[in-house]
Amino acid sequence: MPELPDIEVYRESLEDRIEGRVLNAVRLRNPFLLRTAVPPIADAAGRRVKELRRLGKRIVIGLEGGLFLVIHLMIAGRLHWRDAGDGKEPRNVLAAFAFDDGTLYLTEAGSKRRASLHLVAGEDALRALDPGGIDVMSIDAAAFARALRARNHTLKRALTDPHIFSGIGNAYSDEILHAAKLSPLALTSKMSDDEIARLFAATRATLALWIGRLRDEAHGRFPEKVSAFRDGMAVHGRYGKPCPVCGAPVQRIVYADNETNYCARCQTGGRILADRALSRLLHDDWPRNIDELG
Repeated sequence: MPELPDIEVYRESLEDRIEGRVLNAVRLRNPFLLRTAVPPIADAAGRRVKELRRLGKRIVIGLEGGLFLVIHLMIAGRLHWRDAGDGKEPRNVLAAFAFDDGTLYLTEAGSKRRASLHLVAGEDALRALDPGGIDVMSIDAAAFARALRARNHTLKRALTDPHIFSGIGNAYSDEILHAAKLSPLALTSKMSDDEIARLFAATRATLALWIGRLRDEAHGRFPEKVSAFRDGMAVHGRYGKPCPVCGAPVQRIVYADNETNYCARCQTGGRILADRALSRLLHDDWPRNIDELG
């Protein structure tokens, strides 16, 4: 799922291309993409784009007259830009937003249709789509600590809860926790002031690092290779590969359709965290410490 760094670079790329331009037409290829009926989607056509915003993991296209197109890419949704005259349309198109100088396409791979499009009128209606998490790039350490301690969760859950923090998901939470040298299963209620300060610094530094990397990678072009798995990540998607800091094999916890990646030596004092499926299967053979892996 595209997260804060990906969405921010999408936003910047769209700002360069469509801010101030007139949206000529919205063409829907899948009627289930649109989750609102009022105002009708036809009302978006003919309006000039006034601004681009990020709302958590959503992209907001602000139009004249107080209308907002809100795009949530979910897991497999992606955006693509084609300049006018480029007839090569991307695959799996759900919607196309036509401008004089090009077309913005919303696509979604796979058979599940989770991506969504809303058209809402007014700031109040837009706020209703906001899960309410705070933006860690615009708060201070004290506000971060208050938000973290407001509920007793594991650090992994707290970082990825959109009601607590805005825009952080599975991939970048792994990277943040590795940078902070903290266990994903540590409880927020038991965090020391120093640990929270370290987590706050690591969160801001990791997100800023990846915004910069993705911006440099796009190099003025529209970002076409948005992925949760990227070269240069320390632990996310790197199960079994060496930690770039200590060389120990990266570990994982698998749950439902997700997994958490971490370095036992850097983050948990060498302890291997129990995986619900494998640890139950292996019982006494489940390794408890990174050194037992040989």
